[in-house]
Amino acid sequence: MFEKFFTRRIDIWRHENAPYRKERERYLEYCEQQGYTRSTILLLARELFWIAKKLHICPEQGVTLKQVQAAAQGWSKRRRFCGRDINPRWARIRFIQVSRTWFSFLGIWREPERPAPFEHLVESFKKWMEIERGFSPTTICRQCGNLRQFLLWYADRDRSISDVCLRDIDDFLAHYGTRCHSRTSVKNMATILRGFFRYAGFKGWCSSLIAQGIRGPRIYAQEQLPLGPSWKDVSHLISSMETDNCTDIRDKAIVMLFAIYGFRSAEVETLRLDDIDWEQNLISVLRAKRKVRQTYPLIPIVGNAIIRYLLEVRPQSICRELFLTLIPPFQPLSRGTLYGVTSRRMTRLGIHAAHLGPHSLRHACATRLLSEGFSIKEIGDHLGHRCSSATRIYAKVDLPGLREVATFDTGGLI
Repeated sequence: MFEKFFTRRIDIWRHENAPYRKERERYLEYCEQQGYTRSTILLLARELFWIAKKLHICPEQGVTLKQVQAAAQGWSKRRRFCGRDINPRWARIRFIQVSRTWFSFLGIWREPERPAPFEHLVESFKKWMEIERGFSPTTICRQCGNLRQFLLWYADRDRSISDVCLRDIDDFLAHYGTRCHSRTSVKNMATILRGFFRYAGFKGWCSSLIAQGIRGPRIYAQEQLPLGPSWKDVSHLISSMETDNCTDIRDKAIVMLFAIYGFRSAEVETLRLDDIDWEQNLISVLRAKRKVRQTYPLIPIVGNAIIRYLLEVRPQSICRELFLTLIPPFQPLSRGTLYGVTSRRMTRLGIHAAHLGPHSLRHACATRLLSEGFSIKEIGDHLGHRCSSATRIYAKVDLPGLREVATFDTGGLI
């Protein structure tokens, strides 16, 4: 393995006879499969050599951050070997970073335990939402994350959950609202807390009357307009990526799925190579909320963008997800990355919208379909809505239709 990257026999001998040779070779082979460049693998091999020399590994007990930090001290021997001064601070940071990645790959890295307050209550509530309510994993993750914010805030009061009162919840919601959260976010937090304390009252953890008294700010149904950009801005966004740049080729296919099909970021994130039927020109997506598959015709402009990405840009990888990172290690794009794909480009082009993420393009898709004359039912089916009430908000932006209603001659009926 080491003869692939080192030419001098003394270097090959030194790496082959250092501790944990097989473990280091396994990791370097993995990096090579992930598409790391030769220079990067060469640097990693040298770093692993020094890590293996300074650390004693016990797979049964694992390796902790404290052990790695202790081993990262003192570089006089390495300085003499390199024949030049090195930056101790940079060397220490690099030592810890590479160690954590290597030991995680080997499965022996042990993160320091940080017990979250009332975590057993969160786990019980999580199982209830999953088994009894049938919530999607995305909804469960979001609700548990918001609940932990309250429990972390409440833990500072050094009181048990049975002592919680409505004053505590009101104080938290006021605190939550001052941290640049909108009224809708505060309302959603209140709804999550109401559900948790209803469950907590049923389990006997606290008073069953608390849930009845939790009130969030008043939010009127469909009080806001959709938050997407105009279709002219969407067209400008797509045309700005008609280049030979690798990132533009990939991102153009992603933006088209958001804007033309109205896919959510979670749905594009989980889109796989097998979800496209090239013979029948179909694309299938697993709806993030309904947890059912929905099949669409693959229109030529989107199909051609995906084909170009697959042939020219997508790296060779064992991952079956459609969209991957373009630098090693190659891995599926996260929802945060997909948000950055749209928000950075829209900001760069000066596109103004209340929100700049993938969901804003979903709003733009619905608004365009409405302007083309599609019914609320047809738009809802296209977006994967469960009921038409989720789609009615887009009727508020049909300005030509509203003007036509306003100018309708009532014939003296009024």
